[in-house]
Amino acid sequence: MPINPMSIAASALRYWERRQEVTANNLANVSTDGFKAERVFGRLLDGMTTAGTRTDRRDGIFRQTGESSDLSIAGDGFLIVNTPGGERFTRGGSMKVDKAGFLTDQDGNQLLGRKGAIKVGDGKFEVDRQGTVQVDGHPVDQLRVEKSPPGATLIHESGTRFVPDANRTVVQPADRDIRQGSLEESNADSLGGLVDMISIQRAYASVEKTISVLDHVNEVATSQLGKPGT
Repeated sequence: MPINPMSIAASALRYWERRQEVTANNLANVSTDGFKAERVFGRLLDGMTTAGTRTDRRDGIFRQTGESSDLSIAGDGFLIVNTPGGERFTRGGSMKVDKAGFLTDQDGNQLLGRKGAIKVGDGKFEVDRQGTVQVDGHPVDQLRVEKSPPGATLIHESGTRFVPDANRTVVQPADRDIRQGSLEESNADSLGGLVDMISIQRAYASVEKTISVLDHVNEVATSQLGKPGT
């Protein structure tokens, strides 16, 4: 198959556009607790550069708040909330107790345990490292904690929630590290993101210049080379 330089340059331009979009979103969520940055990688397919993405699952910094409704989870794993679109992964955050006494995220999505939505009422509740929830000293449920296989693609939804992978599995209680009174900060790197954005803009401009040169060459080929005496 003949190689079309213009098509190759156009695919490179789309790659840098996608990388710019992802980097901008990471930077916009540097201060969003529980946010996981996306990383872009290039793939060569039939001579064309395409952009793939993956979620950076590394832990962010954990910040102690002392608030009983703040939950975070260290290591590999996600808490589960029930949304209008179905179950979603979350790394925790500032939870709250709704009017009916259920634990929810800030959007009102109920946090799920092994028995379903977790109801704590107006009592004092505690969550241990394994996710056991106690109200006034009495166990009421245990948080569901699940994970996706390494390399699985997680789709971001509403910033800090993810659509679960089809091959999700349960994280056993002994392997959990749930932290009450703590928030996980975004793992997006602001300085690294700004440096990356500068390099992206330079690369984008370079590809644009290449396309302009190719366009000029094509114009010369079609309008000049066919003239008599050339």
